[in-house]
Amino acid sequence: MLLFWLGAAAFALTILVSVSLHELGHMITGKRFGMKVTQYFVGFGPTLFSFRRGETEYGLKLIPLGGFCKIVGMTPQDDDVAPEDQPRAMWRFPVWKRTIVMGAGSVTHFILAAAGIWIMAITVGLPNQDFPVTSSQTLTKPARIEVADCTWINLPTTNVDCKPGTDGAIAGPAAAAGLKNGDLITKVGTTTINNYGDLTNAIRVQKAGAVPFEYTRDGKSAVAEVKLVSAKRPAPDDDTGTGPQTDVPVAGLGLDTSGIARINNYNVATAVPASASFGWLIVENSFASLKKVPEKIPALWHSLTGGERDPNTPISVIGASRLGGEAIEKGVPEVFWQIFISLNVFIGIFNLLPLLPLDGGHIAIAWFEKARSWLYARLRRRDPGRVDYYKLMPITYAVILIGGAFTLLTATADIVNPITIFP
Repeated sequence: MLLFWLGAAAFALTILVSVSLHELGHMITGKRFGMKVTQYFVGFGPTLFSFRRGETEYGLKLIPLGGFCKIVGMTPQDDDVAPEDQPRAMWRFPVWKRTIVMGAGSVTHFILAAAGIWIMAITVGLPNQDFPVTSSQTLTKPARIEVADCTWINLPTTNVDCKPGTDGAIAGPAAAAGLKNGDLITKVGTTTINNYGDLTNAIRVQKAGAVPFEYTRDGKSAVAEVKLVSAKRPAPDDDTGTGPQTDVPVAGLGLDTSGIARINNYNVATAVPASASFGWLIVENSFASLKKVPEKIPALWHSLTGGERDPNTPISVIGASRLGGEAIEKGVPEVFWQIFISLNVFIGIFNLLPLLPLDGGHIAIAWFEKARSWLYARLRRRDPGRVDYYKLMPITYAVILIGGAFTLLTATADIVNPITIFP
């Protein structure tokens, strides 16, 4: 338990450091371009201590849930800009400079993620991308099978061992037919099999009863008569296994992964391309997760009303820290690293969404102003000037309200019904 709390605290600290470095990215680039940065604080709420260096006040605040960097004149409507600071107001700088400053926070998260991946590659190794970790990835692998001695007719709701003769369990049909682990299935009935997805589809179009399975073992071909049985199963591409189930024929077999390494190890040089490949995979997964956020809200609410928590629902800082604590407690630091890396990539991408008050919203407005000014110049019309941020406040408040409600929902779910990776 001590290791769990130490791991959770360490992960929470890494998040705080990440956010602090995010704001540091804004401050450094802003100062480099000549913008005036008046404050850089870690945390929110009452100030614990602060000191001044030059024109900037640095300090630590009581609530360690983020930080902020105050750059003078982020918008033309800022009314706290002293007359002598007007030339250094951020909104007066060229759009490309403002883009760099506002994007520096997300870039910092990407740099942290890239460094984390590289360190992970040369220490504990990176997950082998050829090893299937989801149902959809399993479907693309060669149909080399792992044979189950026992098969569930009705999948149990609790984690119990499958034993033939117990309620809802029978001897595995494939095992009973003489198939063994490592056999490569080449044909089911009259259907040629090229991968595990073909195998699954071919079985599911059969009727319960004896079906010939052609296979290769030790370089020799043979045929086994497998007596398929009808059982309830989710869809083959259901990565969570929580979707609707239907009656389908099953053979009691899975994908043999014994010859596929779960982790690949790298040296300092080979870790570079491997890190780039793994990083891009995380970026793709982050975009996929963003698209699925709206449809996961009902599942989050369901978990608060006594339902089982979907492991693919979003998590808050609380949930991420819990998972980090579990990883340290169970002695799997690679999981700690992966959560840290994925979180930084996700935050970096999310922060670039073109919505106020996110950094991406400020960038989008800057380029909108630039494009509008260019268009009006071509039309020989007077430049309409800067966007009035006050007119955008209703949208900004709506984003803040929705974001706050979503954060509260995920945090509550992480406390009441948390996700666990080590049941």
